[in-house]
This record gives sequence, C-alpha cells and structure tokens, in this order.
Amino acid sequence: MSGTTDAIDLLTLVLVSFIPALIYLSWIRRTERYQQEAWGPVLGAFAYGALFATIVAGVLEALIVELGTAVSLKYPAPEFVFLNSSSSVGVFFLVLIVAPFVEEALKASGVAANRSRLRLIADGPVFGASVGLGFGFFETFLYGLGAFLVGGLAAGLVLILVRSVSSVVLHGSTTGMFGYGYARSRFHVPGAGSGSYYLVAVGMHAAFNALASLTIILALIGITGVAIDAAAVIALLAAIGFAFWAIEHVRDVIQSSDYPSIVKGSARYQPRPPSSGQ
Repeated sequence: MSGTTDAIDLLTLVLVSFIPALIYLSWIRRTERYQQEAWGPVLGAFAYGALFATIVAGVLEALIVELGTAVSLKYPAPEFVFLNSSSSVGVFFLVLIVAPFVEEALKASGVAANRSRLRLIADGPVFGASVGLGFGFFETFLYGLGAFLVGGLAAGLVLILVRSVSSVVLHGSTTGMFGYGYARSRFHVPGAGSGSYYLVAVGMHAAFNALASLTIILALIGITGVAIDAAAVIALLAAIGFAFWAIEHVRDVIQSSDYPSIVKGSARYQPRPPSSGQ
C-alpha cells in the first residue's frame, strides 16, 4: 500500500474510535441539569484518560507480566503458576485481577487531578466518566490498530466498532462510579467514599472482563463447536448490555446528586443556578 493509503486508513481508525467516545462524552456532560461543565475541562479529563492513564497502565501491566513470569519460571511451584502469563491461569489473573486494579487506579488519578473543579457531587461522576471514556477511546484505537496490522482495515474497524459499544462504555461507567465516591468524600458525605467506590469500579471491570472471556473459559473446559459459537454471541450481547446498564446507572447517579442542597454546609459548597433554558 502507498503511504497515502496507509495515512487514510490510520485516520479512519482514529476517527471511528474517537467519534463514538465523543458522543458518549457529550451525552454524559448533558446529563447535569445545573450549570454544565465547560467543554475545556471535560476534554482535558478525556485527554488525561486517553494519553496518561492508558499509556502508564499499559507500561505497568507489561512490567507486572514480565516480573510475574520471571518469578514463576524461577520458582516453578504450583502456587506461582498464576504469575506466568503463558499459562491459562496467568492470562485470567491478568485479565480479571491485574488489569482492573491497575487501570481503575490510573483512571481514578484523573478524577483526583480534577478535584479543584468539583463544585457539586454530580461533577465527580461527570469527570470520572470523561477520564474513562478517554481511556476507552485510546485503548480501543490501539486494539484496532493491532487488528489492522494483522488483518487489514476491515478487521480493525470491526474490532473498534464492537469495543465502541462495549469496552468504551464500560470504562466510562467504572470511572464514573469512582468519581461519584470521590466527590462524596470531598464533600464529607457520610457513608461509602473513594475507597469503596474504587472497589466497585474494579468489580464492575472484572465482571465485564469475565463476560468478554467466557468463550476462552468454555474452550479451556472442553466445550467446542456450535455451543461455543452460541456462547460467544450471548457473551458479547451480555457484555454490551452490562456496559449500557452501567452507564445508565452513572447517569442516574449524576441526576440524583445534581442539586446544590446535597453539598450545602460544606466548605466547598458553591451554589450553581440552573443553566439557561432548563
């Protein structure tokens, strides 16, 4: 292929990855009924998730995989097999434990980086979802790029479109929930706060990854043929349904906490009038 064709294909992958994430971002931003966040800070949070959180999470996960594999090879005992990324147990440990804890921590750091902008509890899940959607966008682009390099443009686009209605939404949802807990802690609301909601985000992420890995699990226990094909379709639909249920829950949380009275009395309380026309 010519350089021009490659550039056009790459731009196509970027746009197809970016546009759905931007639509979700606008949807979340407009969920607030009181003065909505300006696009600048929201896009800044999105960029933090896309660049800093995604890249650092990838580096940390790679280091953990390398270290774990080295330990398991040096000490080839059954209790260390989960550290070996070449084993099926190691793969699931990475997907269900390492990735959720590392990625949710890096995305959570984006919420903390915007703490001075939180004027209502509802701002927490808005910024959280913004960071998460940025993470989901760039991660999806990277997966799509990998598929493109192996199978061509069609393969890359199919993977991006599937992830755009599943993984991207899920990343926005999990960090949105953390953002809600973080804002509760910032405004001294009694009850669950940052730590608890971080674990909620990790649990949501792990549950989604388990659904996405269902066919691999079934193959490992010997199920093949039509049964595994049917399971693949069911797992994909279940993962998409879970992701959209989660994002709707985040929107409900935003709407239910989008009132100045919720944080009245806090030192950080600043009343914000409804946006014009609402």
